[in-house]
Amino acid sequence: MACLLDRFVNRTAFQSYEDFRNNLTINIPQNFNFAFDVVDVYAAEQPDKRALVWCDDHGNDRTFTFAELKRYSDKAANLFQRYGIKKGDHVMLVLKGRYEFWFCLLGLHKLGAIATPATHMLTAKDIAYRVEVASIPMIVSVADDGLVEHIEQGQQQTGDIMRYKLLLGGEPREGWGDFRAELEQASPEFERPVGAEATGNDDICLAYFSSGTTGYPKLIHHDMVYPLGHILTARYWQNNVDGGLHYTVADTGWAKVVWGKIYGQWICGSAVFVYDYDRFSSANMAAMAAKYGVTTFCAPPTIYRFLIKEDLSRYDFSGLQYCVVAGEPLNPEVYERFLEYTGLKLMEAYGQTELVVTIATWPWMEPKPGSMGKPCPLYDIALLNGEGRLCEVGEEGEIVIDTRSGRPLGLFPGYYRDDAKTAEVWHDGYYHTGDMAWCDEDGYYWFVGRADDVIKSSGYRIGPFEVESVLIEHPAVLECAITGVPDPDRGQVVKATIVLARGYQAGQALKQELQQHVKAATAPYKYPRLVEFVPELPKTISGKIRRVEIREKVQAAKAED
Repeated sequence: MACLLDRFVNRTAFQSYEDFRNNLTINIPQNFNFAFDVVDVYAAEQPDKRALVWCDDHGNDRTFTFAELKRYSDKAANLFQRYGIKKGDHVMLVLKGRYEFWFCLLGLHKLGAIATPATHMLTAKDIAYRVEVASIPMIVSVADDGLVEHIEQGQQQTGDIMRYKLLLGGEPREGWGDFRAELEQASPEFERPVGAEATGNDDICLAYFSSGTTGYPKLIHHDMVYPLGHILTARYWQNNVDGGLHYTVADTGWAKVVWGKIYGQWICGSAVFVYDYDRFSSANMAAMAAKYGVTTFCAPPTIYRFLIKEDLSRYDFSGLQYCVVAGEPLNPEVYERFLEYTGLKLMEAYGQTELVVTIATWPWMEPKPGSMGKPCPLYDIALLNGEGRLCEVGEEGEIVIDTRSGRPLGLFPGYYRDDAKTAEVWHDGYYHTGDMAWCDEDGYYWFVGRADDVIKSSGYRIGPFEVESVLIEHPAVLECAITGVPDPDRGQVVKATIVLARGYQAGQALKQELQQHVKAATAPYKYPRLVEFVPELPKTISGKIRRVEIREKVQAAKAED
């Protein structure tokens, strides 16, 4: 018996990108619920089918079948229901890479409650903000001492909004329930709700807070049919196949997990691999992927930069068939090195937490390193310039999605309790991503940067990524951020804020060397006239550089002067 993919698409195979773009249809059933209509269907029809392969740094590993996932998700649904969690309630999950995350996520889907994953790096202030915005009554967390204290402090700041706390692992703690003990005690039978408690396609199943690169994080909701949009992500970008084992590098606090560790992969019949590591090590990651026979792999460029520094010939990657990359544009040097070592071409893509995969290098396309690829079938993509006009070939503009014919599958319905912010990004029939790009003569899209980050200097428009990509190739540069600084003559000038690699010393000679390096590699007007060496860059908790904070510091310094 095959995977469930053919139950949700009109065709599973295509001859070309054009065939795919013009002819794919995703069928959306009434009252779709991923937990019941995918996981429980597999459990009934193929109970022994492998779904989840989990391991950690301490020699522990587990493999779960769909029958086991049904059992544990039914238990989780009953556990949450016993605490009074009901349809529409947000439940925060701070579970790192623990396999219990999948039990909780599916259990909440079955209840119609809203799973709200979060990173373990949150502070008390972060937790309090999230609890208040989403009115979160319950949190399930790993037993990390610092994290637990932050949760308790955040709870104290929010009155009686958060009533229940469940702890995964560790010693018993006052005020916390024991998640594992209570899960084992819960009934393994949960009936699909009916009537008012049943879920409909427009109900919300998932919520993520944005990274907050330009302000307070926004709460992004996704509806019950959102998982079907990730058929595009898993089958047609990541190239997942029935019986495969897919590994996306992300812990459960980030939206990348639902892109790469559950929805589309299981619909396609591929199991997902979870390496629950204590500290990142590219050598350990490569070893684990080889040991367990990963067949498809997805990671951001940073991970690939670390991997190509390893001796990859030490590992048996004979089962590895396909690799993709997203999260930021890919440096051509990384692409070439990885191809040299593995024989695999890295296939890039673009999307947001608000979306599924939107633009990608699809299997029928030859990749252009650094390009995001071409639009997916579900989205009518355009580039609009500052005057709202459609861009010509080679002209930079904002990536927008035409929604005049309706909201396409996978696009979020809006920011929770924030109509004003929703209206800022979604108006005049277009959803505005806030990301700038240009399209070449072959229809490939190239990322430039966030709209707020693009620098306008002496009539030129300069995207920060291009300059950062050149600088990062210099051995002295560990990390860097490019921003614009106001200038009375040029409007703005380019500033490089740089974290140096070990063994290099800041100084005028190195500054000039880096400036010449940029001039030699790209158009001279893009070189950084200002260079600042810093010990670290300001980042969000998801690791994204907060260029806005760098700009604000410059403005504050000018104001003081």
